[in-house]
Amino acid sequence: MDNQTRIEIEAAAFRRLQQHLMQDRPDAQNIDMMNLAGFCRNCLARWYQEAANARGIDMDKDAGREAFYGMPFSEWKAKHQTQASAEAQEAFKASHG
Repeated sequence: MDNQTRIEIEAAAFRRLQQHLMQDRPDAQNIDMMNLAGFCRNCLARWYQEAANARGIDMDKDAGREAFYGMPFSEWKAKHQTQASAEAQEAFKASHG
C-alpha cells in the first residue's frame, strides 16, 4: 500500500469513528469512555487541535472541540451530556487522579 492510500484509509477510519461517537452513540458519556478506554471525545478533539498546531495552523482548544464535535462544545453538552454518577466520578478519580 502506498503512503497516500494509507493516509486516506486512516482519515476515513477517523471520520467513521467521529461519526460513530457524534451521531450513532451520543449517549455514550465522555466520563464513561475515559473510565473504560482512557480517552474520550475531548481527547480526540485535543489530538485534532495538536495535529493542526503541529502543521502551523493556529487552533485553540475551543476551535478544536468545535471542529471535532461539529458544533460549539457548550451546545453539545446541553444536548447530550448528563451528570456523571458518583460511581463514575470515583472511578475517574481512581484511574486519572
